[in-house]
Order: sequence, then structure tokens, then C-alpha cells
Amino acid sequence: MRQILRARLPGVTVSPKDAFITVYGRKPVLEALDDESLEVDKVIVAEGTRGDSVREIEQAARRRGVPVQRASAHRVKVLAGNGRHDQGVLADVVAPRMAPVSVFVSDLGSRRPAAVLVLDRVTNPSNVGMILRTATGAGLDGVLLPRRGVPAIDPLVIKASAGVAFSAPVLRSGTAEEGLAALKGAGFGIYGLDMGGSSLLDAELPPRVALVLGNETDGLSPEVRPLLDGTLAIPLMGGVESLNVASAAAVAAYELHRRR
Repeated sequence: MRQILRARLPGVTVSPKDAFITVYGRKPVLEALDDESLEVDKVIVAEGTRGDSVREIEQAARRRGVPVQRASAHRVKVLAGNGRHDQGVLADVVAPRMAPVSVFVSDLGSRRPAAVLVLDRVTNPSNVGMILRTATGAGLDGVLLPRRGVPAIDPLVIKASAGVAFSAPVLRSGTAEEGLAALKGAGFGIYGLDMGGSSLLDAELPPRVALVLGNETDGLSPEVRPLLDGTLAIPLMGGVESLNVASAAAVAAYELHRRR
């Protein structure tokens, strides 16, 4: 797998965190193994973990030819990133459309138009999952999920996306600022969704555009604002002051889809 990831962009080694979605907990791991549409890279079980559900997981892994590794309970907790809910087992599921921003812009070439949503410190896993589902359904080219400031793609995000998270076009970067800088370098116009901006529905947008969605409470972060080419707003009527970030993402995603 690592050779394939490295070959996509010569000279760049892609971290497993940017290629796999780690599923933890006995029921989610078994569901992933039972879903033939998912490619499971490996299962890791904590040493000393026993029980019927663990045997069922091991049997399902053997049926699919998925390697099962044993590791210390501490190691499993570290890999899962959630010490309270891993239940001593996790699985790495291949996310075929997940890639670092550098790989994405390299694959894009120099001329192809593209539309991307960027999550700037969006913290609610349900919102992240719903945004992934909507953006994928609208046919957008990517959703930038920074490794810092945004929840990992965990069982809560996967549930909110109704499983779409595994196949969503997820772009990774260390921070939102790093990802936006890479997109800007590839010719993207960067616009933040903000109530004080001009109308999204009337705006002239470049062929390559990234729309930034801010935190549920505070909106766009001070770190991101200097990277913006402007701000855009979703027109609201009837005394409605704002939309939930997932709802705003849905409107924005389908406005970008409509323009295509």
C-alpha cells in the first residue's frame, strides 16, 4: 500500500493517516469487515482481549484475508485516538479518495477547474459527517479536513455521513492555513462564508474555488482571514439570522454544483 501511495507523487511519502480511516470498537470493526465494498488493510487487537465478539472479528478477517495483528492495550488506545471507546480492537479501512493536498493539486494539473470546501475549526463530528455526505453527493472535488482543529474521521463522523466518509474526497493538511496556502498556490480563489460578505448566488467565481466554512460559534478564524480573497454570504429572509454550518455547506455545495 505504501508503495502505491508514494507512486502517486514521486518524492512524497503519504502518511497512513492520510490514506486510512481508523475504525475502533467491536461492532464498528465487524461492520467494516462485513461490508464487501470496503477494503480493510488490517485489524489490530489488544493483547489479552477475548470474547465471542473478538472471535467473530478474527473469523471475519480470516474470511476476507485481512491480517490481524496483536498490540499492547496502550498501543491500541494511541492508534484509535480514543482510550474510552476502542474496546481493544481497531481496523484501518482504505479511503480511496483521501489524499494530502499536495497530491490533490498535483493530480489536478494546471488547467482543470475544481471546487473544494474547507473546514476551518469546525468541531462538531455530526457537522463534519453531514458536510462530507453533502459535498460527495454534490460531486465536489474535495473537502479539506485539517488534522488539527477538526475532528478525526471517527465512528461519530462516519455515522453522521451514513458511511459516505469512507469514499468521500477528503483532502488532508496539518492546518487549515497550510491547506489553503497549497490551494492558493495551485490557482484557487479562496472565499470565506460569512454573514458580512456579498451574495454567494450573485458572485463571479474563478474556475478553481475553495469555500471556507468557519467554526460553529466563532465563524472564520483570525488565522484564516488573511488568506481569503473575499467573503460571501448565503442570502437569508424571514428574519433568519444564520444557518447551521452543515446547512450552509449544503447550500454552498449545490450552488457550486449548479454552476458546473
